Order: sequence, then C-alpha cells, then structure tokens
Amino acid sequence: MAVAPPSYCFVAFPPRTKDGLVVFGKNSARPREEVQEVVYFAAAAHDPGSKVECTYIAIDQVPKTHAIMLSRPAWLWGSEMGANEHGVCIANEAITTREPASETEALLGMDLVRLGLERGATAKEALDVIVSLLEEHGQGGNYYEDGSSCYAFQSAFLIVDRAEAWVLETVGKYWAAEKITEGVKCICNQLSLTTKIDVEHPELRSYAETQGWWTGDTEFNFSEVFSLAEDHLGCCSGQESLEKQEGNITVQTMMDVLRDRASGVCVDSETFLTTASIVSVLPQNPSSPCIHYFTGTPDPSRSIFKPFIFVDDVKLVPKVQSPFLGDDDPVKKKPRFQERPDRRHELYKAHERARSVTENDQDKGQKLMRIMLDLERQGLEAMEDILTSTEVLDPAEVVDLFYDCVDTEIK
Repeated sequence: MAVAPPSYCFVAFPPRTKDGLVVFGKNSARPREEVQEVVYFAAAAHDPGSKVECTYIAIDQVPKTHAIMLSRPAWLWGSEMGANEHGVCIANEAITTREPASETEALLGMDLVRLGLERGATAKEALDVIVSLLEEHGQGGNYYEDGSSCYAFQSAFLIVDRAEAWVLETVGKYWAAEKITEGVKCICNQLSLTTKIDVEHPELRSYAETQGWWTGDTEFNFSEVFSLAEDHLGCCSGQESLEKQEGNITVQTMMDVLRDRASGVCVDSETFLTTASIVSVLPQNPSSPCIHYFTGTPDPSRSIFKPFIFVDDVKLVPKVQSPFLGDDDPVKKKPRFQERPDRRHELYKAHERARSVTENDQDKGQKLMRIMLDLERQGLEAMEDILTSTEVLDPAEVVDLFYDCVDTEIK
C-alpha cells in the first residue's frame, strides 16, 4: 500500500487568535519534483446540461460556479488547497485506511477540493457538495503523475469559513465529519475523528459492522474502526506550537509553524517535499476582506507568502502558471503519464536559480533570503492596514496585488 505524503493542515479560532480572525494554513507535501501552480478562475455561468472535465472523469456542471484561487499540482484539474470569493478555504489530505483506495479512475480528493470551492458559499455547503459528489461518483485513480504505478488514497478535508470549520474524513463513499468552532485543529495524513461525529453517511456504521471492523457493542470511534493498526494516534506536533500561543495566533504564527522543519511540518525527505503552502486570514467581521497568502514554490522556509484578495477583474498572473498543453498533455492520453513534460513556471525557475546561488554562496544566499522576507513583511504590514482600516476597501487598490508581489519576487 502506498505511503501517504505527510501534509499538514491547521485552523485556529478566536480567542486563540488575535483580533477576531480565523487563521487557516496548509503545507502540501507531494513528490519532490512535482510543480504546483497558483491559478485564479473567475465566477462563471454555465449552460444547462453542460459537463465539467475533472482530472479523470466528466460530471454534470452546475448553473453557476464561484470565483476561486487554487494552489494545485500543475498536471491535474483539482487542487491541493485554495479559497473562494465567499471566504471558504479547503485543503485535503491523502490517507490510507483499512479499506484499500480504488485505482479505478473517478474523482480525486483534489478534484473534490475544487468542486467544493466552486459550488459552496459556506463551509457546510462545501461539505454537502463534496459528500454528495463522493456518493454519486466515488473517488479513485492515480494521485501522482506516474505512468509506472498507481498511487491511490482515501481523502480527508479541512473546510473552513469565517464562522466554523469541518473536518471531513472518507473511506470509499463512506464518510464522517466533525464541526469545529473554537480552539486549534490540525489534520494530517491519518484519520483523526474519534467519537465526536456531527454528521455521517447513513450507512457508515452498518458498513463497518459488515466488514467485521466494529461489533456495535462498543462506542463507535471512527479512527479506531477504519485506521490501519496503530495509525490513528495523532500526528500533529504543529498543533502544540499553535496551542502555546494562547490568544496570540496571527498570520505570522501560522507561517512560522509551516516553516518549522524540526517538527516535521515542513517536509524535505528523499521522497517528499513541501511543494507549496497557503495561509488564509478570515475575519469574523463580514465587512473585512479575507486575505489569502500563497507561496507557489517549494519549501516555505525558502519561499515567501504573497497576499491575494478576491475582487472583480483580478489581474491574472501567468508567471505562477505552468505551460498549458491542452489535449497533448500526457495526463489526457491513455495510457496516461507516458511522458513527463516540463511544467515549471517562471517563478519556480527563478527559485531554482536562487537555490543554486544559495547553495554555492552562503553569504549571498542569506542576503537574498533577508531581502525576500523583507518583501513578505511589507506585504503583511500592508494587509494589516487593510484589516484594521475603518474604510471600505477600494478594489482598484488590490486588483493587481498578487501580480505585483510575484513580479517583485522574481526581480
């Protein structure tokens, strides 16, 4: 059975956080050479009866989809993590369970992230979208751009808005979810739900009984029932770091946790690397804008978080988008993944050049990192001014915000 990549997702609520903000973050651990792009899709209306082509299968489209900003492996349709115009953020985790994941092509967990963002205006709406599509179409197929073998996983999701979060964990078409409205929550590449389940698949428990995983005589503990052996004992050292910041968790705190190599939250192993990261700030005051910070490049300890705010006519950022290959893409052809095209975007290549400099000249590398972190700090301070301002945000001020940050970073 494939080893799930050790990604980490977090959410923290007031009063653990400062200034009435909900703070969300994720490190996306993926195969080392995989490129992630950051891509915006505007809200759209769709013709009745139209279909949407997901990574492997086509499903019915809905009449209207929300504007979304995604950080995604450049070869697939879905997303590892992202946000929509209504302040909903979703991240997913690949997990292994007693139920082997299906290699048959269906929806990927990452497709469900995007579908939840496109169709859900609240965290609960996104949850309902994901579970209904999961039951209708199932999940399955290769999680990696690899023609030599299939790596299939079950999925877990952290779904967050300004008011609440949902932890959704799945086993095939079966699922359970817990509502979170306070404190700090972390999910990783293991099941985490135990006995507190707020909603679930109607046949979840009877399915566990028919498989011989639960007798019905004991309290139903989701992780114990569906996990492999002792694979449910908690995995989140980053949660402890956040919990120590009682009442003081900020966007900077979340970024620091995501950059922490010692805790294992920032992954850099022979197999896996944190290929991209996101932090989002969701004010509980609905008149304040949500702000989403994307790296778009590997390893947050040597990348910087750049802010994005949803407004109309956002300026697109080709420099963080991978080359579009259309029908010639090896993911579109069967058998799939017979070639590995160069999916590096301009910012990714700039980071590769910078990394070769830092490895060969430590002083130069440290100076470069100081300049980049100063750029990040300027962005954080500007966003702080927006959040604390009593004036209504002028969309014209931020329409090219992310574009300008990426451009300056490359320079």
